[in-house]
Amino acid sequence: MRRNRRRSKQIVEPKLQTIVQTPVATMADTRNMSELLQAPTEGYGDAIVLPPILAENFESKVGLLQLVTSSQFHGFERDDPHAHIQWFNKITSTLKYRNVSNEVIKLMLLTFSLDGAARIWLEKEPPFSILTWEDLVSKFVNNFFPPSKTTNLKNDITNFQRRFDESFGEAWDHFKDLLRKCPHHGFLELH
Repeated sequence: MRRNRRRSKQIVEPKLQTIVQTPVATMADTRNMSELLQAPTEGYGDAIVLPPILAENFESKVGLLQLVTSSQFHGFERDDPHAHIQWFNKITSTLKYRNVSNEVIKLMLLTFSLDGAARIWLEKEPPFSILTWEDLVSKFVNNFFPPSKTTNLKNDITNFQRRFDESFGEAWDHFKDLLRKCPHHGFLELH
């Protein structure tokens, strides 16, 4: 048995809206064709924001730049970002300029100590996103020393065993190397 259903049609009446458009005055583009075809140059700001340097006649010495570039961090899997920062801090701690903070020197010079994937990483950071040395170190270490690497090194430390062909002294050095590779290992310091 079939039921006949009555379908009621709903009638929707459109609302009439008056749209008032104000005329937009466009300024005539006075650039010539060669200017219109040039690539835009906005958005190329460096990630690192350097604080103002109060010193007069401040300049980096060529020898200093050579020293910084002599041991560059490339971002390879075997590269240790903690060791690079320690080395870099040692170099920059020897520099003293009147009216120039050590933080400014570090922010200026770290770029020269990076190459390859590490330099590309810094170039990809958003413009004006690094304001302090701590910002830079944090972003650098977090990028090149991910949590998985920390976990693997902590496991290596926890499960450390002397190899059969190692002397006790060699095994001890090997163990201390593991601790140095993961300075935030969280284990008690052994002396």
